Amino acid sequence: MPNFNIDSQKDRTFDAIVIGSGMSGGWAAKEFCDKGLKTLVLERGREVKHNVNYPTTNMNPWEFGHRGALTEKMKQENPIASRCYVFREDATHFVVKDKEHPYVQEKPFDWIKGYQTGGKSLLWARRTQRWSNLDFEGPARDGFAVDWPIRYPDLDKWYGYVERFVGISGNKDGLPHLPDGDFLPPIVLNCMEEHFKEAVERNFPGRHVISGRSAHITEAREIFAKQGRATCQSRNLCQRGCPFGGYFSSNSSTLPWAEKTGNLTIKHHAVVESVIYDEEKQRATGVRVIDANTKENIEYFAKVIFVNASTMNTNLILLNSKSSRFPEGLGNDNGLLGKYVAFHNYRGVISAEYEGMKDQAMSFRQPISSYMPRFRNLYEQETDFLRGYATEVSAGRMIDMNSKGFGTELKSNLLNPKYGNWLIRAQMMGETIPKENNKVSLDPVKKDEWGIPLLSAHVEYDDNDERMIKDFEEQFTEMYEKAGFTNIRMNDSKQAPGLDIHEMGGVRMGRDPKTSLLNEWNQMHACKNVYVTDGACMTSTATQNPSLTYMALTARACDHAIRESKKS
Repeated sequence: MPNFNIDSQKDRTFDAIVIGSGMSGGWAAKEFCDKGLKTLVLERGREVKHNVNYPTTNMNPWEFGHRGALTEKMKQENPIASRCYVFREDATHFVVKDKEHPYVQEKPFDWIKGYQTGGKSLLWARRTQRWSNLDFEGPARDGFAVDWPIRYPDLDKWYGYVERFVGISGNKDGLPHLPDGDFLPPIVLNCMEEHFKEAVERNFPGRHVISGRSAHITEAREIFAKQGRATCQSRNLCQRGCPFGGYFSSNSSTLPWAEKTGNLTIKHHAVVESVIYDEEKQRATGVRVIDANTKENIEYFAKVIFVNASTMNTNLILLNSKSSRFPEGLGNDNGLLGKYVAFHNYRGVISAEYEGMKDQAMSFRQPISSYMPRFRNLYEQETDFLRGYATEVSAGRMIDMNSKGFGTELKSNLLNPKYGNWLIRAQMMGETIPKENNKVSLDPVKKDEWGIPLLSAHVEYDDNDERMIKDFEEQFTEMYEKAGFTNIRMNDSKQAPGLDIHEMGGVRMGRDPKTSLLNEWNQMHACKNVYVTDGACMTSTATQNPSLTYMALTARACDHAIRESKKS
């Protein structure tokens, strides 16, 4: 029997453990497996294989029971998930239902979760922009949060490394506050976006409208062929899972790549309860896991552990990783674990119409819209709010459907829609300021079905966010008027934090162990063989979509972890 136990532990021992198979977890798996490390990936959800488990990817609208819409029953049962743009009939199977993993809302917070192979990398909006020194220096310069322990040059080569593998389309725009990358050909602006671009850049020097940078393959290259991926077909059905691998996901790219090395093991339905800390060795030795179906407890062991469970779950796991050394959670000597959570402010949307260009037509079928990088507070503090906002700008012709008449007349009307005016739509993505009272914690009483404390969220907007929304409305109204648009309409969705799906922080990077949890290599200050490279590690949020930065940080941290392992 003792030999059996030893052999059993040996079978559960790996060189590296990665918690989570999503955007950053997939990259960690790829990097470790490529370098010869036997790697275990723990995924709490079910298995979803690329181009095997995409049940709706080729379905036509009439093949859905409700033409893609949600039933009232589904909405009532999922008041949180149903507010998310991807929770529609064609993709509900990739989004966690409200009852499947409850949490506590001290303040309204819409936590959108994807528990399956690839996590939310199957569902993301695919926008990818680099950060600049303006972003990494922001907290120190503008007096909030703590100073980032890295700068743009530390990530420059890792951005390029990721971009070449993932496939990022875009233009080289030469903007210092939005560095250029190693791009594939861009997805071009349509004629109305070009019109808006010309009007903005003529009337507002220093403001730019550019092609959106996105994780869509627009040109065949050998590296994509090796991954088994093809160019984007502009189907605009990305949330279903792409059979061509035209956009990046862990399922189509990093995980299959890791699997080919023979060094990858993935355990599904593996709910991570905590990271195991060895008091004697003064390091983490493994991970405690609960089988999602059988509730069996299992322990896995490794020399290095990457926590990439997505921001909220990463905070939950580390807070629940308690020991005599860390009674308040792993690495939490300063009491800051779970605090300084931030997000992106997506509340403002402003639209308008244009009565010209009636000889041109373009529907909203592009896989990516144009993009307006941040233009406020770039070189001086010019507003009554800190930081700024970027904007997604899309345009298309409205279609007038005539549903009058009966029989042949109705059929003819429906089959011959007429184009109306052009409609332009801009949505802000504002940087929020991390604050100590924006936090997550463990509920002291309530537990989930696996006996793990529920996560409690206390995250809210502040006056800075409100002033930013007001400025967004004023600035875009002026820009629209200069471009000749009419019927300008502003909408503040008042949506709760979380619906942006860009929650960040709680396990922030920093220079000082007294004010941060992670160092410049994403290592925990107090537990050096545990790394965090998903959204939880972020010290601030900037205005860019964050996934590219997560992937670059992960590749860089893996390189460091591998070099460190060779020293021991």
